[in-house]
Amino acid sequence: MHYSDKIYVAGHRGMVGSAIVRKLEVLGFDNIITRSSRELDLRNQEAVAEFFETEQPEYVFLAAAKVGGIVANNTWRADFLYDNLMIESNVIHQAYKHGVKKLLFLGSSCIYPKLAPQPLKEEYLLSGSLEQTNEPYAIAKIAGLKLCEAYHDQYGCNFISAMPTNLYGPNDNYDLQSSHVLPALLRKFHEAKESGSSQVVIWGTGSPLREFMHADDLADACVYLMKHYNDKLPVNVGVGEDISIIQLAELIKELVGYKGRIVLDATKPDGTPRKILDVRKLHSLGWRHKISLEAGLRQVYEDYKSTIQVKSVA
Repeated sequence: MHYSDKIYVAGHRGMVGSAIVRKLEVLGFDNIITRSSRELDLRNQEAVAEFFETEQPEYVFLAAAKVGGIVANNTWRADFLYDNLMIESNVIHQAYKHGVKKLLFLGSSCIYPKLAPQPLKEEYLLSGSLEQTNEPYAIAKIAGLKLCEAYHDQYGCNFISAMPTNLYGPNDNYDLQSSHVLPALLRKFHEAKESGSSQVVIWGTGSPLREFMHADDLADACVYLMKHYNDKLPVNVGVGEDISIIQLAELIKELVGYKGRIVLDATKPDGTPRKILDVRKLHSLGWRHKISLEAGLRQVYEDYKSTIQVKSVA
């Protein structure tokens, strides 16, 4: 990519898309195209075709998606499948039709089988059954990366796929009905501290192991892959380290300064027992993460408190 190249970041208002825009701007790229969902409904085939015809982007970061935690995924199963299939199909097809030089599709670590060996290697894809609670989202993401492979094979398109681990960072979703575990815990502990609550209830047994990456690290990896990776096969993007949910809760409890107790609700689902990515392929390409979990948590907690203050003033 050259600094003047026209780059479209789909999903620029989300946590990942906004991180990619920030990274590109810091590096000096000044021809970035964005559209909000209100301005451009990526589920609308005609609208997406018109956008590509008008703007003619040269590079595309496909970070737009309908995302959420266990509750959201398991409640709005049809929406998660339909919306994500439409978004990726429309953008990838129009990127092909309008001669985009390179496209990076962002998948998810949930594409891997629920009981696949750990750490999760790229070749484990489609080797077993998916986690039931987020199966529709996973199927949609698998379809997206297979679309990239198919357009590469049939038309020679330089479309690549990155499979990120669990993410957190600025512009995260803190809605307890649709958020992922880390932002949900941050909000729960913060509100419990503010209200003087004696306990914080956490879903599940606390035993599942998860890997967490800061969105700024992912953005850095995405730009790196856009510059240096040209294989049709997906590449995992993660930190290669995991932590149990109860350990994460204790870490956030200490960070927030909450003095109450943690209660585990074992009647609620745990999800996949363990999920950590094998990132040796990414490391072999010359990229490693830079932000530790502790440092990243401190940063996002300050960001969260600032957001809350702004809302309360408004």
